Amino acid sequence: MIRCFSKMKFVLLSLALSGACGGSQDSGAASEYSGIESSFAKKEEPQAPAKPAKKSTQPVEGVDIAALDGELATRFNALLDSLASPCGKAHSLRTSRNEDSSCKRAPYAVSYAYELVKDGADDDQIKDLHRLRFRDAPIQSFRYDLSAPHAGDANAPVKVVEFFDYGCPACARFHPLLETVATDMKGDVVIYFKQFPLSSHKDSPGAAQAALAAHKQGKFGAMHLILFENQHEHLMMNLVDYAKQIGLDMSKFRKDYIEAEALVKADRAEGERAGVNGTPAVYINGREYEGPAQPKYFKMWVEEAREGAI
Repeated sequence: MIRCFSKMKFVLLSLALSGACGGSQDSGAASEYSGIESSFAKKEEPQAPAKPAKKSTQPVEGVDIAALDGELATRFNALLDSLASPCGKAHSLRTSRNEDSSCKRAPYAVSYAYELVKDGADDDQIKDLHRLRFRDAPIQSFRYDLSAPHAGDANAPVKVVEFFDYGCPACARFHPLLETVATDMKGDVVIYFKQFPLSSHKDSPGAAQAALAAHKQGKFGAMHLILFENQHEHLMMNLVDYAKQIGLDMSKFRKDYIEAEALVKADRAEGERAGVNGTPAVYINGREYEGPAQPKYFKMWVEEAREGAI
């Protein structure tokens, strides 16, 4: 799930890798840097090479090392030999890319490491992100109900599911990323929006019901945005005002609002079955996204899923 890093020079990871909002630890204004200590407490390293990796400068396909300055090129070369095979083989990433044609994930792993080096991640961060992306993670099953809020072609090869809370600051920050992906990867991705109101945000269940009620009138997107823009104003009088602002039939809105309570509970129950305990929690074809909260990296995961390499 999306986590927050602490005290890192790699600025792009400020909203990456752990539930930024969740449970009793969330006060309603989640710390941007919560969860880093526990995030890597339980390391599940990929299978390490059977023998110490030999340093090599053998080039790999798909990256232009010459585009990196001297220090970065040296670091990237070293990482190719220290990162494990993304396919669980007893050899390095460099060997996977150059010699193991059966490892369909190798090109994606090389590109991932290259971009992380280029963007300023340090070696420990890259090793952790490599481990999280290429570990043997469970695949969850979800309801892809076309009557529920979603964006994109239902027949798209990649299905993204987001469990979120309208009172969660990290969810508000993550929202533009999903909008970018939906626009830039149109036809490849469909995004399903699932409600997961947290107990620490007492007004979030009502906000979730308002969004689903608006969806009944084809206005989910408008309500979705206004609820995120006004995260501290989710009282019933606020929700009624937002409904009026976006032009809803108020009689129908009130009826649908009441009926939406059961739908919100169903969404949350589905998330709990998948192990969600914080928000935003995002899944790509059932695989939990554990990468930087930046469109570039999210798209890399989507592209791999689209090609069936995962």
